[in-house]
Amino acid sequence: MTGSLNWVPPEVDPTVPSPARVYDYWLGGGHNFAADRELAEKILSIMPGIRDATRLNRAFLRRAALFMVASGVRQFLDIGSGIPTVGNLHEIVQAVEPECRVVYVDRDPVAVAHSRLLLENNERTDVLQADLRDVQGILDSPEVQSQIDFDQPVGLMMLLLLHFVPDSWDPVGILAGYRERLAPGSYLALSHVAGDSGVSRLDEAVEAYKSSQNLPHIRDYDGVVRFFEGFELVEPGLVGCALWRPEGAGDVTDNPEINALPYAGVGRKP
Repeated sequence: MTGSLNWVPPEVDPTVPSPARVYDYWLGGGHNFAADRELAEKILSIMPGIRDATRLNRAFLRRAALFMVASGVRQFLDIGSGIPTVGNLHEIVQAVEPECRVVYVDRDPVAVAHSRLLLENNERTDVLQADLRDVQGILDSPEVQSQIDFDQPVGLMMLLLLHFVPDSWDPVGILAGYRERLAPGSYLALSHVAGDSGVSRLDEAVEAYKSSQNLPHIRDYDGVVRFFEGFELVEPGLVGCALWRPEGAGDVTDNPEINALPYAGVGRKP
């Protein structure tokens, strides 16, 4: 992004890369700074397929969201939602069922600022700046309470988020806190970089992230599937992102490693 930075929230240091803005750059967005682009290009040089992996994740978001709508879900909580881009969650679900309600949550001030601009005329959406660890603060916030009825099923989305959460934060416990508040029939959609995908130079890409605000914590299948404790995985279970109910050529790539790089799954609370 060029020109004046007067729009930047005062707490943002544009010289420190942010995963949300790096992701935005890979998706072709314009809400990123030079430091974000530098890191994004560095990782692209290590793993040229990473841009395809982010596209596959967006495609999974669409398929998972539409599956939830078809299953009767009409309210969604997207934690770690990132910077608005093409095919946002509210656009997907409200195109099918206009009464759907969506709350976006992110701790990145740039993501939140642009989400608020995008949503200012949509009464069935809201946005909250918060850390995912503040479970009660998020769920009891005015933004969430005004849109979400926790006596009814909720679609909880956590896409490409938990690999930025170290085990020392107890991510399984964090997820349990959210699950306990969800009504039966609620769903969790989750994607996470796969440490056992076989993609080459993944360790180098993780090392490059040390200059950013968050360090990835790569996990294998067993490390990711435990996040679904208390949920019943729907078919086909936890699989490579491109393998979760693909609907066409745009949902997969011709690179099996990239198809498997993000794990993805959807679980239902019984």
